[in-house]
Amino acid sequence: MKYPKKIKAYCPKCKKHTEHTVKTAKKKVRGNAHPNSQSNNRKDRHKRGYGGHGKYSKPAVGKKPTQKLDLRLECGECKKSQTKAGFRVKKFEMT
Repeated sequence: MKYPKKIKAYCPKCKKHTEHTVKTAKKKVRGNAHPNSQSNNRKDRHKRGYGGHGKYSKPAVGKKPTQKLDLRLECGECKKSQTKAGFRVKKFEMT
C-alpha cells in the first residue's frame, strides 16, 4: 500500500484542517498488561492446584500473516500528534 508522507487532515487542537506529517508505528496490543493486573491475578489464581486449566491450557493461536500498523499524524502548526486507526497490510510504502 502506498501512502503520502504529508496529508491534509483535521487537527482537534487547532480546530481546523492543516498539513500533517505521517509516521508509522506498530500497533500496540492489549496483551502487554501489567504483571499484577486484575486479569493476570485472576489467571494465576485459576492456574493454581490440580487439574486442567481450561482456556489457559490451550495452545496459542498461530501468527497472523500480516502485522497491524498505526498511522501517527503530526500537525504542522501545533506539533500535536494523533493516531489513525490500525489496519493490516503486507507492504506499506511512504511516497
